[in-house]
Amino acid sequence: MKFQQLLDGAEVLARSGNPAVTGVEYDSRRVRPGSVFVAMKGETSDGNRYIDQAIAAGAVAIVTDSTAEVPRPAVAWGQVAHGRRALARLSANFYKRPAERIANTGITGTNGKSTTAFLVESILHATGRKTVLVGTIEYHVSGKIVPAPHTTPEALELNRLLSEGLGLGVTEAVMEVSSHALEQQRVFGIPFDVAVFTNLTRDHLDYHGTMEEYFRAKQVLFEGCGTEPPRAAIVNIEDEYGRQIVQLADKRSELVLAYGLAAGDFHAELVEITPRGTRFQMVTPADKIDVLSPLIGNVNVYNVLAASAAAYARNCPAEAIAKGIFDLVSVPGRFERVDCGQPFTVVVDYAHTDDALRNLIAQARDFVARAGLKRKVITLFGCGGDRDRSKRPLMGEAAGKGSDFVVLTSDNPRSEDPLAIMNDAVIGLQKSGAKYSMEPDRRKAIAVVLKQAAPGDIVLLAGKGHEKVQITPEGTIPFDDVQVARESLQALGYDCKKAARAGSAGKTA
Repeated sequence: MKFQQLLDGAEVLARSGNPAVTGVEYDSRRVRPGSVFVAMKGETSDGNRYIDQAIAAGAVAIVTDSTAEVPRPAVAWGQVAHGRRALARLSANFYKRPAERIANTGITGTNGKSTTAFLVESILHATGRKTVLVGTIEYHVSGKIVPAPHTTPEALELNRLLSEGLGLGVTEAVMEVSSHALEQQRVFGIPFDVAVFTNLTRDHLDYHGTMEEYFRAKQVLFEGCGTEPPRAAIVNIEDEYGRQIVQLADKRSELVLAYGLAAGDFHAELVEITPRGTRFQMVTPADKIDVLSPLIGNVNVYNVLAASAAAYARNCPAEAIAKGIFDLVSVPGRFERVDCGQPFTVVVDYAHTDDALRNLIAQARDFVARAGLKRKVITLFGCGGDRDRSKRPLMGEAAGKGSDFVVLTSDNPRSEDPLAIMNDAVIGLQKSGAKYSMEPDRRKAIAVVLKQAAPGDIVLLAGKGHEKVQITPEGTIPFDDVQVARESLQALGYDCKKAARAGSAGKTA
């Protein structure tokens, strides 16, 4: 491809040269001979500082968003108004605009994105369609699992994934679309056929500043990301921000489907929640669908309704919707149980906001209540460093109010002192009146919280979920709550391997 072809559709202010190009990069360390280097201003660094390094590595063209930079000799040049939008256009052009040849479903909101995305993917598979999934936990490309460094990748990686999927026969993509990605225009130029809004609660205010700005970023998905607005909007009508999205979508989208537990185009009747799953009758615009999901709790009823409405908008039949819901047994790090044969329940969950903690603990309280005996809910949590400090006491209060005992620990302290973070959170914990202890070493804290459990209790290890590392002031270290919990349970005398064999035998019996 020639450089000038690559610039097609980009907001180019000046251009020169037209060499053949072999790749697009925005990281100078990945530049190879024949590359185009997109030099753009980022959150913490400016790619324009690395232009000469990229040229030395073999870049044949530079695209810059800086008016201070001047063209270099013997190198093609493009000056653009917006670096990330240019990266999106160049990436799409280089990979022959894969997003325009795939039906894209985008899911945004504070909580529930990952589970909803996994459910939509499962329903599409039950319909016989091949998919790409892009999200917080991992990426899927026609069944292949790829590690996910970001919920929504930069435009270059996103277009590469979609292109790879197209080559494997993919017809649908399901994407979690984060507020950061929308604000930074990482999905600029992606035409979304279906957009889903789950909810909006306090999160990421260290980045957005206010709830209004956070919500403003989410709205972009329903306005169109440099494209036409989505054809269909799926919105949680029981969320106050969702009701505002409905007003917006009514003016822009051909189809607007509201959902909620009690009201909406998709809602639930006759809900039964047991330790083995959730059963209910789902009311849809077409008919009623009997739903049985291995996922537990009212939170997952919302997720099932959202995914079902999205699948309905993608013309999936009722039988496939029911089958896809039934087929999804679990989502990594989302109410994920750790079973080593212990007489109490251990759950790992990604809950890392006050609202998510309240929902998780309510789910756990309901779980133990259904056993018919008075059992304890024991919660371990921490707050992330270098993030919104104001939510820490709110998380502490949320954890304490629903739990019988709480262990406050570390959760990715990053550059901050773990004890300072914990001191912010303990204010809310004390306000709740709950019994608690503090242990900054998360490994030791997990051992402490498991020792507190008696038969029939439920232990919640909240915050990290699917994550496999702990980010500390000293650096990033391997850390997996599921694995650490297994090790602690083994130290208490339980046999994880025996429990796993029994579980496998039960599945095949």
